[in-house]
Amino acid sequence: MFETVLELLKASGVHAWEAIDVKERGWEFYFIRHALDQNRVRDIETITLKVYQLSDDGESMGSAEAELSPTADEAEARALIESLAYRASLVKDKPYTLHAPRAAEPTAAAPSLDVAAIAGDFLKAMRALPETATEDINSYELFVSAKTRRLVTSAGIDVEESFPDSMLEVVVNARHDGHEIELYRNYKSGSCDAAALARDLAKTMRYGKDRLHTTATPNLGKTDVLFSSSAAVDIYRYFVTRLDTAMVARRLSDWALGQSVADHFDGDKLTVETLRTLPNSSHNRLYDGEGAPIRDLVLLREGVAEHYIGGRKFSAYLGLDDCFVPTNLAVSGGTHSEAELRSGAYLEAVEFSDFQVDAMTGDIFGEIRLGYWHDGETVTPVSGGSVSGSMHDFVKALYASRETVQYNNWRIPALTLLKGVTVTGG
Repeated sequence: MFETVLELLKASGVHAWEAIDVKERGWEFYFIRHALDQNRVRDIETITLKVYQLSDDGESMGSAEAELSPTADEAEARALIESLAYRASLVKDKPYTLHAPRAAEPTAAAPSLDVAAIAGDFLKAMRALPETATEDINSYELFVSAKTRRLVTSAGIDVEESFPDSMLEVVVNARHDGHEIELYRNYKSGSCDAAALARDLAKTMRYGKDRLHTTATPNLGKTDVLFSSSAAVDIYRYFVTRLDTAMVARRLSDWALGQSVADHFDGDKLTVETLRTLPNSSHNRLYDGEGAPIRDLVLLREGVAEHYIGGRKFSAYLGLDDCFVPTNLAVSGGTHSEAELRSGAYLEAVEFSDFQVDAMTGDIFGEIRLGYWHDGETVTPVSGGSVSGSMHDFVKALYASRETVQYNNWRIPALTLLKGVTVTGG
């Protein structure tokens, strides 16, 4: 069907177009505790079409996109293309061109697409977890696939690549004196990092145990808050989003190339870079979703902006031809040891009901589900209340560990300390 769609697009008369065909083949497993409840095979195809229309006077251009069922016939495909063409004609954006074909840098080795081996690694890691009589695995679901994505555009791009994609959902139970709590985890990756999975689930079981013995979070006012879980990814995503051409072109970010992102630094000056590959990442790609080659690139070097990244539309508006949408990100520049960051009085926030960082306003907010109040002498598990503040201020007073940790396609400092966070009590 995809070849038929390409011929229809070429003959449609639209100004420009993109078509993506993703084929996914894999397995699903559903476990109750460690007993297999059911499993099934995945065999899915997704076709996405995007068309562009230029106004008669050439002063504006619009786009529209939609999915086409792989079982659609030629008449349905033609009708969808006509509908997209009409919808695109209603949009009045500034014109721009699509990416021209460019070859990606050579890659050392293709990723393993052995679905059986990847699934086996996950199942072996789950069976080896150190469960106890009061903390154990309630259930888990495993999805492992090999995906092949082909992108074809009217500008001459025709690229195809294959990659593994996995997701593991786990529910952990903890019990004490008739009370029980569940903690949910969702792990996304390409292949399995068994050691990292075991470490995180062991911590999760400990968090479940401690959650049953919490007191209310004290009303601490402004204090130091330590982030030691995946919530810290949202803190570092702020830096990348502020360097996105969509934010810069719309003047939602004032970060300029060659300039420091803060007028001074009391904490660490971070370096942020894109990486084409990370071990076990599900986002290792040669090309982004618009056909631009992905490469290793420093975006922020010791607090100074060096490069923007982003999609073709807003990059073109800024006159940038070599931008791309990154898939793997790495943050470095932490200068502190774990012992240094864990000294004095601070709140370690490890579980949130919700945690958000607004890249435009800089506001952060999180509802504390589990934290540890370190008063300098004792450690008390706490729950309730919230953390809040502004990343505009925290950029200047962010302290990170030298040690790093990976969450799928992000490699970040293992510990992140923000100073002057407002902590309301539970």
